[in-house]
Amino acid sequence: MNPTIIQSVREKTPLIHHLTNQVVMNFTANGLLAFGGAPIMAKSEVEAYDMASISDGILINIGTITEADVQAMILAGKAANEKGIPVVLDPVGVAATPFRTEVVKQILAEVQPTVIKGNAGELAHLSEIPWQTKGVESIGEGNTKEIAQKVAEKYNTTAIVTGKIDTICTGNQLVQNETGHELLTKVTGAGCLLGSIVTACLTTEHPTLEQASTAVHFYGLAAEYAATLPGVHGSGTFLPTFIDALSLEPGDLERRV
Repeated sequence: MNPTIIQSVREKTPLIHHLTNQVVMNFTANGLLAFGGAPIMAKSEVEAYDMASISDGILINIGTITEADVQAMILAGKAANEKGIPVVLDPVGVAATPFRTEVVKQILAEVQPTVIKGNAGELAHLSEIPWQTKGVESIGEGNTKEIAQKVAEKYNTTAIVTGKIDTICTGNQLVQNETGHELLTKVTGAGCLLGSIVTACLTTEHPTLEQASTAVHFYGLAAEYAATLPGVHGSGTFLPTFIDALSLEPGDLERRV
């Protein structure tokens, strides 16, 4: 983890344009604010291009995708590519239905993502590696290094495969992260918020692999710390302490964990 990346985010307060799913908007916005970024949620096709053009980073998350959202996501992604700002694609449940698979194909045909982030089942589907899924969840275990490498190569991007051990790959560079806590799997939108934090870190002047791994490592540490606090008895009491933990300085968080 590079604390300078997090410090840079907090000094800059980057505006992150979210085209994300309706279930997680409030949680994502509050989590990014705690971390140090500035969220905006705008999915209308009428303003997507313009909103992306004044933003510092774009998060595209297909969790509650509708036909009306697709063109807005593509327009925002194109604006980001033209401006040279980061685009994070979170293909939530891409393997669940043919519609979701087709939507992601459309987006990837017109938008170059800086990072593609998802669980093993989602990214395995994008890399045409057999993997069992259940709705938006990944089931079972396998070679996540292979998945990350194939996605990174196929889409010329940085791949983040989340799980008990996170795997991050850019080109021929690969790192893994072991921070985190099982309570994250009991919170709706934990992965979606991670996508927002990753996008914020990508707005800094550092190598993409370092930015992505810093975001993932810090996020996991915050979860570990929050889960240890006396008032935490489950996912409901974990949520507010986790958001608080996202505002801590990296050094303080490491010492507390």
